[in-house]
Amino acid sequence: MSRRRIGFWYRLAAAIAKPPLIVLFKRDWNGMENIPADGGFITAVNHNSYLDMFSYGHFQYNSGRVPRFLAKAALFKAPVVGTLLRGTRQIPVYRESTSAFGAFRAAVEAVGQGECVAFYPEGTLTRDPGQWPMTAKSGVARAALLTRAPVIPVAQWGANLAMPPYAKEKRVRFFPRKTLQVKAGPPVDLARFYDKEPTPEVLKEATEVIMAAITVILEELRGERAPAEPYDHRKFRAEERRNAAGEGTK
Repeated sequence: MSRRRIGFWYRLAAAIAKPPLIVLFKRDWNGMENIPADGGFITAVNHNSYLDMFSYGHFQYNSGRVPRFLAKAALFKAPVVGTLLRGTRQIPVYRESTSAFGAFRAAVEAVGQGECVAFYPEGTLTRDPGQWPMTAKSGVARAALLTRAPVIPVAQWGANLAMPPYAKEKRVRFFPRKTLQVKAGPPVDLARFYDKEPTPEVLKEATEVIMAAITVILEELRGERAPAEPYDHRKFRAEERRNAAGEGTK
């Protein structure tokens, strides 16, 4: 979708969101040349703050290729937010329901129609103690292998310094002004997976390749190395339960 086809609702959303972003934050953007000029594509973005959707959205909007986000279905029922989400044609996600697959199908159709669909592969805010990307769900890999569209890894840092993941209100700090760093990398090479059956093992490996690309870019933004193994919250919780059960039997 070119800038000429962004449309009224997206321009309205930008007119509402951009002024406070410009006032409250500085910007350090890189890699916009990696955003495809035309054709459908996928962006895979790390998620470390409730604000980072606006940080990434501002960057992507300015590239001229606006994204369609997968958003919680409940948000579409909110009076103002819901109107903007529907108007900008975002994709509702009905979790834990028979309609859950509809969001994936809509995302694949959008890519096939030449649009950009943004995935947060982790599915939620990172729970990694260092705010690095954690293990991800396979939806982005499944969509990538089905469409064979370019997958652009995007890393961001800065919104989390103003509003850390799962922050309480008293921990939100806009001043001094933080810098919203966003960087898009070159397309992830997934060609070796294209002719394979999309088994859970293949999807897991492809997902790891995508997340590794995001993590490398985030290392550049932060100027430090990520942990050797991504944080796996399910394993962490399972270990917590085992430890609790062990203490209970003492």
